[in-house]
Amino acid sequence: MIELRPFNTLGSASHGWLDAHHHFSFAGYHDPARMNWGALRVWNDDRIAPNSGFPTHPHSDMEIITYVRTGAITHRDSMGNEGRTEAGDVQVMSAGNGVQHSEWNAEDEETTLFQLWIIPSERGGQPGWGARKFPKGERSGQFVALASGAANDVAANDDSGALPIRTDAEVLGATVKAGTSVTYTPRDASRHLYLVPATGKIRVEDGTDGVGANARDGVAITGEDSITITALEDSELVLVDAA
Repeated sequence: MIELRPFNTLGSASHGWLDAHHHFSFAGYHDPARMNWGALRVWNDDRIAPNSGFPTHPHSDMEIITYVRTGAITHRDSMGNEGRTEAGDVQVMSAGNGVQHSEWNAEDEETTLFQLWIIPSERGGQPGWGARKFPKGERSGQFVALASGAANDVAANDDSGALPIRTDAEVLGATVKAGTSVTYTPRDASRHLYLVPATGKIRVEDGTDGVGANARDGVAITGEDSITITALEDSELVLVDAA
């Protein structure tokens, strides 16, 4: 099954400093048909105004992955961590048994990002945070694991440099030039794949059927042995493979 979820059908909220679009039910947006996709619970597409952001607030029992699309985000938490994550790079926070953090756009330009929440395999545990640079050139024409909780189980991907998450899921990124394709093979057809082009225009096919997707559309996929993504324009892709 390959289901297109166009950007204009997503939930949305505008708070002045924040323009948010929700692929799944979140905060004031509720759609019983879009509560989660396997263990993937949240995919938010956020635009954050300069010198603004999310003040200190709590989380627990969630794996939170932030993929910065443009600009940068500055993180501070109750564990004493502080870091600035720039466009194309990734940060992860395992909320564990509880953590307080803030996410702030300290730049003089707008920041755009995807924030993903994935349900952990087990509740509790000590919280943790980490960030890493992922040069886009290293993902050219191939999926590279950005965050991984099952690194040794997905033989098709070299995720030795992925940030660790405490869940049976992978977050992967690729850049694909117009007119070229990349294939992704999950370890079995029961996996829940969710694909969003951060930029560009693509077609996703399983050998018998397919859909086209524009930037920031969602594509929900399950029951597939493999998928092939063809870039109709130069495209930057983010993919979650979850139980």
